Amino acid sequence: MIIEIRKAGFVNKGAELMLRAIMEKVQAAYPEALLTMAPTHSGASMPFRKVVDHGFYPKASLYRYGFQLGDLARLAPRKLREMYGLVLDRDVDVVIDAAGFSYSDQWGDRSSRELAHSAARWRKQGTKVILMPQAFGPYTGKRIRKAILRAVDNIDLVMPREQTSYDYLTDVTGERENIRQYPDFTNLVEGVVPEYLDRDRHGVCLVPNYRMVDKTDGSRSSAYLPFMVRCAQQLREKGAKPFILVHEGANDRWLADQISEGAGGLPVLVEDDPLKIKGILGASFATIGSRFHGLVSALSQGVPSLATGWSHKYQELFRDYGFPEGVVSVDDAGHELADKIDRLVDKRSNRELSESLKVESARLKSRSEEMWGEVFSVIDRIR
Repeated sequence: MIIEIRKAGFVNKGAELMLRAIMEKVQAAYPEALLTMAPTHSGASMPFRKVVDHGFYPKASLYRYGFQLGDLARLAPRKLREMYGLVLDRDVDVVIDAAGFSYSDQWGDRSSRELAHSAARWRKQGTKVILMPQAFGPYTGKRIRKAILRAVDNIDLVMPREQTSYDYLTDVTGERENIRQYPDFTNLVEGVVPEYLDRDRHGVCLVPNYRMVDKTDGSRSSAYLPFMVRCAQQLREKGAKPFILVHEGANDRWLADQISEGAGGLPVLVEDDPLKIKGILGASFATIGSRFHGLVSALSQGVPSLATGWSHKYQELFRDYGFPEGVVSVDDAGHELADKIDRLVDKRSNRELSESLKVESARLKSRSEEMWGEVFSVIDRIR
């Protein structure tokens, strides 16, 4: 059996954590299965070398102008393809999509149209298709609505990870048996605390996200950096030992450096291993951030957190954990933000909130295990 994992990657550490979560479960359930992934160009999220180094067979895939040009690789002799481990689209038995947040007006309609085209092709080939828990919508344009409807018609299991995404999706498709709501599934992955983490220097973790600059309107975009600096300054004044964790790439690193400088010089941690990133967040006293999977990693380990975000997924995440007031606005007045930070760093309220988060985390982890049961039931249909 050949299983493709798509739309995950190695630059965004949330995407890589999703990839690790899928690999861990799939390899345990189907140890004989071959995993494949379509490489991207060297500067993108899934370069060939990393695909191969992580044990994936490279898939011949190049989607352009509504066509899967990777099919041209079938013209190469079979022995040559086998020598280099090249997988054709028609050879794939199961496609597992871990896009996270790609099929939405906020990203344009290109990804949704590609999904619709690919899903129709996979259905004809008898390939099972699973969209892992992720955010969907909104969908306002005719082209993207048509694409999403066609995609869902041809996909075996589609899993919005919260109510708003479910509503956006079913507004287009109507209620469907193949649409099932489940929470983010990285909550089952165990983090690893790196040896270099120093509890005397690393207390409250700040996790910036450049998407708050390039995916928000002008006023929120310009307010984001001053907001994060203000959080860092208040934490420092309270002796909360703030530090900054880079969750993805050069833009987040730039933000981290700016926040550090603005707050008078804070430690900045840059970690490439998503399991260690989760370990750092789990070992923190509290977090303030804007990276979705950074927040999942914190909340799922009972770490009290505040968030400001650029889409509905942040509000829904905190609602799932029973702490909707943890989502704050970059425009929050000084006393409102100060009150929330006080609650975050006060030992008693921090402990009470942590216990509450752990109760919700146990419930959501149980739901994630149920989700994997549904995934395996789809995969087992082709065995």
